[in-house]
Amino acid sequence: MRESSPQETLFLAADVGGTHARIGLVSQQPDGARPVTVLQYHRYACADWPSLTAVLKDFVDQLGRSVQVDRCAVASAGYVLGDAIVNDNLPWPVSIRDIRDSLGIAQLAVVNDFEAVAYATQFLGQADTTPVIETGAPPAEGPVLVMGPGTGLGSAVLLPGHPHATVLATEAGQIALAPGNDREIEILRHLSRDRAYVSFEHALSGPGLLNLYRAICALNAQSAVLELPSQVTQAALSRSDAAAVEALDVFCGLLGSFVGDLVLLYGARGGVFLAGGILPQIRDTLLASSFRQRFFNKGVMRAFLNQVPVRLMEHGQLGVIGAAGLYLDKQYARPGENVVTPSH
Repeated sequence: MRESSPQETLFLAADVGGTHARIGLVSQQPDGARPVTVLQYHRYACADWPSLTAVLKDFVDQLGRSVQVDRCAVASAGYVLGDAIVNDNLPWPVSIRDIRDSLGIAQLAVVNDFEAVAYATQFLGQADTTPVIETGAPPAEGPVLVMGPGTGLGSAVLLPGHPHATVLATEAGQIALAPGNDREIEILRHLSRDRAYVSFEHALSGPGLLNLYRAICALNAQSAVLELPSQVTQAALSRSDAAAVEALDVFCGLLGSFVGDLVLLYGARGGVFLAGGILPQIRDTLLASSFRQRFFNKGVMRAFLNQVPVRLMEHGQLGVIGAAGLYLDKQYARPGENVVTPSH
C-alpha cells in the first residue's frame, strides 16, 4: 500500500454479500474520474469468519497503527432494523453498534449492495466488460439497469443526473417467476409444491440453480446427487450431468426473459450491466445460450430492446467503490454520529 498524504481523507468501505466480504481502504478523490481511490483491498470468504466485525478488525489490523480511520461505509443486501442489518443470505447477524465500538468507528453508513454496484458502473470503461448484446451504437442517455444472481438476486437502476447520479434500489428479484415455455411451467409447478410463492430469486441465484436442478431431477424421476450450487455449475460446464446441463440452460433462458422485462419496466435505454457472482463463471455458456432470444422475445417491444446494449462485468471492487461514492455523495457529515441509511 502506498503512503497516504496528510491531505487525504481515508475511510473504510465494505461490500458484504452472502459468500464474500470485500473490504477496502479508500481515499477521497474529489477531482478524479472516480470518487475514491482504493489504496488497499482484500476479499474475505464470509464462512471463514465469525462476524463482519471480525473481518473488518482483521483488515484494520493489517493496515497497521500508522493508518487511522473512524468512518466506514457498508454496502449490504437486506435492511436496517434498529442495531442490526437484517438479511437472510448473510452467514451471521450484523451488529452496527458492535462494529462501531470494536473498531472505534465514529460514523457508519449502510447502503444497499446492488445500489452500490450500480453507482460504480458509471466509472466502468468498455474494456472492463464483456458484450452480451451489442447495438452497434453508443448507449442512449437514460436509466441503466444493473442486476445479477449470486447468493440472492440483486437489482438496481442508475438514473443519470447532475451533479450526482441517483440510484434506485429495488427488490425486483422478488417478482413472481414467469415461465416462458412448457418445461418452465412444469418446473414452476414443482417449485410451487414447497412454497406458496415462487419468485425469480428462487430460480435465478445460487440456491435457485440448485432448485432448478432438483426440480428437473424430480420431473425426470431421477435422484438429485448434486448438493451444492457450485457442484451443479461445474457438472453443467463439464457436461457430466444431464440434469445440471438442463438446469443451467433453463437458468440462462429465464435470465434473458427477466432482464428483458426489467428493461421494459424501467425504460433502461442506457443499457444493462449483468453482475453477481455466478455469471462470470458461466460466461461462455451464457453467450451461447437462449439468453439473447428470450431477451428479445417481447412482441412489439423488440424494436425498443434492439437499442439496449447488455454487458457482463466482474464484480471485483465495484461494490467497495460504489459504497464509498454513495457515502460521499450523500454527505454523511456529522463527526461523532453513527449514521445509518436503511437499505431496501
